[in-house]
Amino acid sequence: MFWGSTIVALLMGLVASFVRVKASAYPTNAKKILIPPLAMSTGMLQFLVPAFRLTWLEVGEALLVGLIFSVFLIKTSNFEKRDGEVYLSRSKAFFIVVFVLLAIRTAMKAFIGAEVNIFATGGLFYLIAWGMIVPWRIAMYQKYKQIMAT
Repeated sequence: MFWGSTIVALLMGLVASFVRVKASAYPTNAKKILIPPLAMSTGMLQFLVPAFRLTWLEVGEALLVGLIFSVFLIKTSNFEKRDGEVYLSRSKAFFIVVFVLLAIRTAMKAFIGAEVNIFATGGLFYLIAWGMIVPWRIAMYQKYKQIMAT
């Protein structure tokens, strides 16, 4: 089970990298920045199922780890204005950060997964991802607004 989910995570990392490269070829807008964390929020419904419920300490720890991870994504995500449109800047550092975070996440999952049941592990890693994506996208939106204002 661990290796299957690890391979899926690696494939998702590759897909995210290709999407990022493709996205930098087209102008962006506020919707493209803000919709992903809103759409991902539907995953919170998993916590209605008792098996997925976490303690408040676990929730706080997962969100804190996500927040720490988001700093690296924020630092490597920038915009540029070309021909009156705003584009996501390509950054080799972004790809390195994504795969380093993926490696850290995989190591954490191996460690935590051995100690915590599969449902709680899934909930924890969902919250880490959500805690990473929300601040990153908020920061991207702020950078986008600044670029639009110039």
